[in-house]
This record gives sequence, structure tokens and C-alpha cells, in this order.
Amino acid sequence: MIGLIESVAGTIERYGMFASGQRVGVAVSGGPDSVCLLHVLLDLAPRWDLRVSVLHVNHRLRGEESAADAEFVRDLAGRSGLTFHLRDADVAASPGNLEQAARDARRAFFRETIESRAVDRVAVGHTRSDQAETVLFRFLRGAGTAGLAGIRPVTVEGIVRPLLEVDRAQVEQFLLERGIPWREDSTNAGLQFARNRIRHGLLPQLAREWNPGIRETLAHTADWALAEEAYWEAEIGRLAATHLRAHDGAVVARVDSLASLPLAVARRLVRHAIRCVRGDLRRIDFGHIAAILELAGRKEGHGRVALPDLEVRRSFDWLRFAGVGQTIGFCSLSTSGYCLPAPVPGTLRVPGTGMGISLELIEKTETSSQFDSVYNDKVGCLDWGSLSGSLELRSWQPGDRYQPAGSAGEEKIKTLFQSARIPIWERRHWPILVDGASIVWARRFGPAAGLTASASTRTILQVREIPERVAEFGIGIGRGGV
Repeated sequence: MIGLIESVAGTIERYGMFASGQRVGVAVSGGPDSVCLLHVLLDLAPRWDLRVSVLHVNHRLRGEESAADAEFVRDLAGRSGLTFHLRDADVAASPGNLEQAARDARRAFFRETIESRAVDRVAVGHTRSDQAETVLFRFLRGAGTAGLAGIRPVTVEGIVRPLLEVDRAQVEQFLLERGIPWREDSTNAGLQFARNRIRHGLLPQLAREWNPGIRETLAHTADWALAEEAYWEAEIGRLAATHLRAHDGAVVARVDSLASLPLAVARRLVRHAIRCVRGDLRRIDFGHIAAILELAGRKEGHGRVALPDLEVRRSFDWLRFAGVGQTIGFCSLSTSGYCLPAPVPGTLRVPGTGMGISLELIEKTETSSQFDSVYNDKVGCLDWGSLSGSLELRSWQPGDRYQPAGSAGEEKIKTLFQSARIPIWERRHWPILVDGASIVWARRFGPAAGLTASASTRTILQVREIPERVAEFGIGIGRGGV
């Protein structure tokens, strides 16, 4: 059946499935698709100088039948002189969906075999018929474009599907014409699994009553969606760099940034943020994405959207995507508040953040007037002579209050947070510099009134916020030899 072999060769070439000299593990269940795949790849192996071996997972779901499948595949590998890799997986003992547990067991085996360097690629026997069933199944469950892309020809893990442009009928014809035996899985005929109901019931009905070429139509839908996804996968990194940022083990985004984007782009970015935190998009549906965008679209306020294994919270102008357990009351509880001796001069790492605080003494001279009362959101200057010299850097605590320079009176720092629209999850580790019981400086809000360096100040304590990546933490030597 040269036509099928050349069709598979074309698929391999089109998607760049193999490089010359690679080791390929063929996943063989004993069924017609995987047996066909093994024989086809053995025929094609010389073209790419492939070194073929056989992988089999015994799920132990059908007792003696499963054991017989494993022996059938072992014998098949032996007759072809191929290395045989067997994985026993007691799927029946797994909680939840057995089909999903079986898929997870296979993926784990394939991943481990690739990571161990026993093989470079794992080839599996999904056909165009499987593709059609997958696309229809996902459509019925409410999948978007990513789901309608169906089964990927090549995955980042190294799984390849050379039969993806071949129908199941072509596979069986190939085997029959060559007299190649295979095993039948008795569970494939049962209707307890959703995929079997689609295969034996829904798809044949659609072919009879609506579209005789429904399988090909669904496969073309997958091709179309796959091209769309390939474009977005390349584009989303650029968009994420502009609109998303990592923060304390989570991902944050400005609500006005999301609102400014076309809906299609905003949806993609939200999905990307979820994937960055969770690692996948399982059980994330259209309603979840819509709820997050609705939360972002509100003019004001706070709120929360609960997703499987994820929480999305809004505070002022920001959304925060974080794993469940990372946030309670918007704040990370992975570390408690801190209180650290503040050496002068020196630089301290602020726990729970990506910043440091530098404390430096500057002796003012006739030519150093540029240091007089310098303050912005990164630098503040205190009158060293007005301090005791025994300073501590601690985290903000509820009830903290002081009078920032330039303000009319003492204020709660919580009030300052609200006025400055500081997201609530950033507050827990907010650095405060204290001299005894008195707050002398707070991040962003600056030195305390009465302690700010002035024209008469001789020694300035410069408090500077610095990115952690450029900070060398520890006691140092100040400018001017202090």
C-alpha cells in the first residue's frame, strides 16, 4: 500500500517530525492504528536513519486481555528485532476519570522515556478519524480555537503523530492487504465512554443525515484552528511582555491595559496568565474568561473570581492571578511580617519582594547641595543627626501612622495606600524604616516630617530602593569614606 506510506512520509516532512539519526519510540497498544504505525515507520526508517524501539503501557484495566496485549506487542517487537519498553500502570486504582488516568499514565511514560534519553521522539498512532472525534468532542464541551485545533501533529514534549492525515479505514486496509494481525480492545465497542458514543453513534448519524464528509470537515477545522493557534503562540509572548508581569509568584495585569485591547487579544492574554500560574488550562471554560474580563471592566472596586486551582483578584487598577492557597485576604501568607536591624551604611533585602533598600551616609560639603532634601519614589533623604542611629526595617502593620514630609498632619499608612491606589496584595511586605517606635521613612511616601534633610543638614542618610538583581546585600562603605 505505497499510497499510505507516501502519505505518512509527506506528513512527517510537512511537520518536521524527525531529524536524521533520531531514536524513535513507537507507542504500540496492539490495536490496528499503532501496529500500522510501527510497520510504516519501519519501512520509512532508512529515509531518516531512524532507530526504532517499541513502547507499551499495560493499564491493567481488562485483566488477562491486557496482559495478552502486552505479550502480543512484546512478540511483535521481538520479531522485528526491536528494543521493548514496558510500563505497568494500575490505572484502576486511580481516582476520578479512568480515561484521563490512562492518558496521564501514557504521557508520564512517554515523557520519562524521552527525558531518560532512551528515545528522542515518541510516535503515537492517532489518525484523522481520531482527530475528527476529538474536534467534535471538544466542540460539544464548549472549546475555543485552541481546543478545536484538536490533536497536535508535534508537541513541545516530543510526541509526534505520523498517521494524523490517514483515515482509520486506510489503516485497516493496509493491515489486511499485508496480512498483519492486530489486537481488538473490547472496551472500544462499549458505549460507557463518551468518545465511543461519538465514534459509533453521533458521527455516523451526522454522516448519514447531514454531511457524508463530516470527518474530513472536522479534520479541516482542526487544520484551520491549528494555524490560528500557531500564530497566536508566537504573538502572545510579545503581548504578554507588554501587558503582564510576574509578581511574588503570581501574574498581575492592569485593568485599563486589558480594557484597551480588542476582546480577542484580551481573552488570549487572560488564558496566557492562567496557564503561566497553573501550568495548563484544564477545566477552564468560556465562562471563567468572561467573568475575569467582566471584573477587569468594572469602573471601580475590588472583587474575586474563583477558578479551578486559581484565584483572580482585583484591587484598584490591578488584577492578580495566583494559585489557590497563595492568597488569603489578597496577601501572601507564605512568610510572616519581618523586622530587621538596618545597618548604616548597608543594603537589605526586603523579604517577600524583589527589591532591596540601600542606606548610605553622605557628608554634605559646599559642592554637594544637589543632595539637599532629594526625594522621589525611589530615593529619600533624612537628617542623620536627628536619628538615634539604631534603625530597623520592618513590614507595614495595620494601624501604622506617621506624618510624611509635606503633609498637613499624621495619617494612617492604610489611608495613604488607598489614596495611592496600592493593590492590597503588595502591602504585606511594604518596607517601613523605624527609629525606636517612630516611623522615619516609608516606601513611596518618603521621610517623616521634621526628619527630612534640609539646608542645615551636615550628614544625610540617603534611603534608596533598588532592584534585587543589582543589590549586593550586606554592610558596605558609604560615599565620602563614611
